[in-house]
Amino acid sequence: MEKRVQLEMRTMKPDQIEELILDNCRSTTIVGLTDDFVNLETLSLINVGLTSLKGFPKLPNLKKLELSDNRISGGLNLLHTSPKLSHLNLSGNKIASLEALEPLKEFKNLKSLDLFNNEATTISNYRELIFDLIPSLKFLDGFDAEDREAEDSENEDEEVNGNEDDSEEGEDEDDEGLEDEEEEDIEDDDDVGLDAVYKENLDEESDGDDYEGEAGEEEDDDVLDEEEEDGEDGAEDGAEAEGAEDEEEAAAEEESQTRGKKRKHEGEEVN
Repeated sequence: MEKRVQLEMRTMKPDQIEELILDNCRSTTIVGLTDDFVNLETLSLINVGLTSLKGFPKLPNLKKLELSDNRISGGLNLLHTSPKLSHLNLSGNKIASLEALEPLKEFKNLKSLDLFNNEATTISNYRELIFDLIPSLKFLDGFDAEDREAEDSENEDEEVNGNEDDSEEGEDEDDEGLEDEEEEDIEDDDDVGLDAVYKENLDEESDGDDYEGEAGEEEDDDVLDEEEEDGEDGAEDGAEAEGAEDEEEAAAEEESQTRGKKRKHEGEEVN
């Protein structure tokens, strides 16, 4: 235990320490603790193997003492050097009678006492007798004289911390909710953007169709114009050809008439 005390102290001095946890270090008596721990308020000696409190130092400011799961059967008078003691846990020890608990009636500040798994708890009217024995006692084994559960500071702290944790979780959930909403908004924006893109593409395609239609119409107009021009040219060529044929026929007729006249004149001359 002495080595464990030195280890827990680290570089601090005894009068600087307010809490000392020596659980599970093996010793049958108190060793390594001295009267120099004048400001110690919490001392834990759970499952150490103590058979007595011999060597318990003078700790004038000690308020909470954990001695559960040892083999203590008496000698509680050695705790009188700690008059401010308010919480004492002796559960899981070898206390078998009320006489062993008699020294505790001198503690004017003792509010909470735990005696679970001690033979003394099997005594008839055990709870009433203990409350009568220790006038300052408010809670025995976690319940008051009316069997109402104790609301110790640790539980309150846990509840407070729990509320804080809940509030932090709520804030995280709110933040996550906001993030989810923002993501949904972004997705909606993306959807709107996609719709707009699709619409623009559709508009462009429709415009393209219009352009193609107009271009097609222009091309058709050009083709018609060309065909009309070709038709006009053909008509002109046909008319020219017909005029040429008429001229040729007229020339041929004129020539035949001339020849007839010439032949007639020659005949007259012969006669």
